[in-house]
Amino acid sequence: DDDTMTDVDDTAMTDDKSSVTSTGDDGGCLIATAAYGSELSSQVQLLREIRNDSLLSTGVGTSFMDGFNQVYYSFSPAIADLQRENMVFKDVVRTVITPGIYALNIMTFAEPGSEISILAFGLISIAMVVGIYLIVPVIAIYAVGKKIKQYV
Repeated sequence: DDDTMTDVDDTAMTDDKSSVTSTGDDGGCLIATAAYGSELSSQVQLLREIRNDSLLSTGVGTSFMDGFNQVYYSFSPAIADLQRENMVFKDVVRTVITPGIYALNIMTFAEPGSEISILAFGLISIAMVVGIYLIVPVIAIYAVGKKIKQYV
């Protein structure tokens, strides 16, 4: 388990992240791999499939991945390390990222190589992720706050 994670970390820590994604080599899904315990988990395979088969098949997808990787690899090695050190944190991360991973599943319906299809499904995916991680919590907090005010 630790050997697999070390290999992923070594790959992800290469200086040229864009060459890792644009060549289709496995740049690693560090946080998901640590959360699910294996590069072979269905969730990590889904992310890899979306990246390789959908996003990297177009210029807009490749540009998105280049920008995403600049941000992602700035913090993901530290998050992955923390997950390996703390099982509770690993469970929390897995719980938090699972809905987002499955929201991204819609990208598998995009037509590979079609800029408009990748862009459209990408925007839908982004909207779903924003809904899951921003809108739903805001609505829940508002509803709870409203209930608390009724009792106060």
